[in-house]
Amino acid sequence: MTNPEGMQLLQSFSNAVAQLADDVSQSVVSVNAGRRSGTGLVWSGDGHIVTASHVIGRAPALTVTLGDGRELEAKVVGRDQYTDVALLKVEADGLQALQRGSSKDVKVGQFVMALAKAQGRKASATSGMVTSQSRSMRGWWGVVIEDAVVSDAKLNPGYSGGPLVDASGRLLGMNVAYFSGRGVAVSVDSLNEVAEKLSKDGRVKKGFLGVVVEPIELPEELAKSSEVGQEEGLLVRAVDGQSPARQAGVAIGDVILRLGEARATDEYELHRALSGEVVGKQVSLWVLRGEKPLELRVTPKEAEA
Repeated sequence: MTNPEGMQLLQSFSNAVAQLADDVSQSVVSVNAGRRSGTGLVWSGDGHIVTASHVIGRAPALTVTLGDGRELEAKVVGRDQYTDVALLKVEADGLQALQRGSSKDVKVGQFVMALAKAQGRKASATSGMVTSQSRSMRGWWGVVIEDAVVSDAKLNPGYSGGPLVDASGRLLGMNVAYFSGRGVAVSVDSLNEVAEKLSKDGRVKKGFLGVVVEPIELPEELAKSSEVGQEEGLLVRAVDGQSPARQAGVAIGDVILRLGEARATDEYELHRALSGEVVGKQVSLWVLRGEKPLELRVTPKEAEA
């Protein structure tokens, strides 16, 4: 026996989801890089497009296919391969940019939709829920994604560079990877920061120390001591020959505790501390050598792209 009220609710939900996909798809574009293609999203009405850096690869020429079918030449304003974000520009005005949400408002269990428009096709969509947020991870292709938004929305081939939106159509992140049954998106807050720097400087400066590290737990007596005061650190497994770390006196077996004011409890915290602001500046690098905290002075250099 059918339930008319339940059927009506289900139909209303179905209509709302379809309308959401249609509305958001107006701001989704296809990015064509020779044999490679992916998705992009309209960042601003004056023709700025955000996509994943790995989508464009090393293609000598790029085109973007808009929602109205126009295929336009695109130039690379800048790209940051560390966060897998690229900013493109096409000569077009009046484009419909997505309203942006905030990563701080993302909640585990909330509804999300991922959209794509690869190879100039019509938009496609998948949906799911947020399974974790504010999570930092290293992608298999070598990038570091800070404060990633992770969902169970399936990302098919071509979804990279496309938007992940909430039930109101607000941008929560840019899809970049799918593994272990989970979709990974660069958070909208990270996109805001990176896109602004790319628009201004064409690149994002990153600091470089020149160490290979491994997170470890510190002995309880050290962790609770006033000199250390933290439970984890980064064990130095290798030091590059002419690196800033080598010049500062970092040795294999040291445990990095802090860089400047930032604690290095894991590799992502260290990566975050190595921002462009510390490049070329001498900062404190606290290490644990044996059981004794030691302050070194290090001058990070700019990491090569």
